[in-house]
Parts: sequence; C-alpha cells; structure tokens
Amino acid sequence: MPYELYYWPSIQGRGEFVRLALEEAGANYVDVARTPKGMAAMMRMMDSAEHPPFAPPFLKDGDLIIGQVAVILLHLGQHHNIAPKSEAGRLWTHQIQLTIADLVTEAHDTHHPLGPNLYYEDQKQEAARRATDFRKDRIPKFLDWFETILARNPSGDRHLVGASVTYADLSLFQVVEGLSYAFPRAMKRALKDAPRVATLHDAVAKRPRIKAYLESDRRIPFNEEGIFRHYPEFDG
Repeated sequence: MPYELYYWPSIQGRGEFVRLALEEAGANYVDVARTPKGMAAMMRMMDSAEHPPFAPPFLKDGDLIIGQVAVILLHLGQHHNIAPKSEAGRLWTHQIQLTIADLVTEAHDTHHPLGPNLYYEDQKQEAARRATDFRKDRIPKFLDWFETILARNPSGDRHLVGASVTYADLSLFQVVEGLSYAFPRAMKRALKDAPRVATLHDAVAKRPRIKAYLESDRRIPFNEEGIFRHYPEFDG
C-alpha cells in the first residue's frame, strides 16, 4: 500500500521535508490533502486516530500514524536506505534533523514572533526586529554548525553523515532553498562563508529523483503563506 502523507495542500511548509525524503526514496505515496475531498479526510484522521497527531504533517504507513517531521524521517530513513544502519549513525542523523527543526521554527518566527494566532500585519514591528537578529546572527550561526559537520565528516564533506545521502542532507537542501527565497541577499552573503553547505545544496538538487521532483508540478512553489516568506524589507 502507498504511504499516505497528510499536510496542507497549498504550501511547502514542514511537509516538504517529508516529500523530499519520499521522492528520493522512490516511494509510492499519496499527498492526501491535494486529492479531491483530501482536506476532509485529513481532518477526520486527526479527530479519530487512536494516537492523534498534534498537527500536520503526519504519515500513515499501514496501521501506523506517525507525526512530527523528525520522527517521520527517522521511520523512513530506516526503511529506505536514507539513514545510516548503525545506531550511532541513526541517532546522529536524528540529532541533526532536530536541530534543523529548531532552525525552521526560528525562520517561521521572523514573520510571526508574537504567535501564529495573530496576522503578520498585527506584528510587523516585532517581526522586523526578529528578522534582523535572525538574518545577522542566527543564519550564520546555524550555517557555521553545518559547515563544521561537513568538514569533520571522515567519509567526505558532501554529506552530513557517512558517505551517502541521508534525509538530513535533503532537509539541509530544503532549508537553504527556503532561506534563499526568504532572504536572498543575506543568504548570498552567508553561503560565501559556508561553501560546503552550498556544495551539498547543489549536489542534492542534481540527484535524479530530486531534480525530476523539483521540475514537476508536485513541487509547490514558495509563497507568503508558508514557513519561508519573502518580505523585501527584512532582507538587509
């Protein structure tokens, strides 16, 4: 049976990290909310599941319903050869993914620093301050950490873990894509100090299945409803 991915149908958001893993794995999956009556099916699943997810994305694999991006990827990594086989390698990959989740949350908070229940227009002043700090301090700090990991990988500096692609590589690719959309000028500067991160991003984009996905209509364009939003006034 195909996997069933449940996520909002009009944004990349956190669901994109799962989509990239499924695409790289060549897995058979249905993006449920993008099908007719899919949104209703997603809401029923959230209301009726024995172990209800807090929010999308979540993945249905047979009888399993798995929420939280990092846990979904931990599951997929074990079954599709996009994570190390050793316990130490799996845990390290999971740790990197959790740190990526922290970065994604901080990126979201640049436009919603006071919380998601307020419109962006209701918190523009606070968002400007948050975005400035994120752009000047947090992006370089996170990229420097990834750069260090790549430099210290004994199997080569084109993968975060080991000598082959993992879901952490795919997720770092997506972070670079998203930040480059939201902060194009700032990221152009930041990537000059993180050449290994830039190389990894470019290598992932050229992987046959990822390249085909990026060129397909399955890849939802970035927009100002998702996590990564481009507000020119924030891109100093």
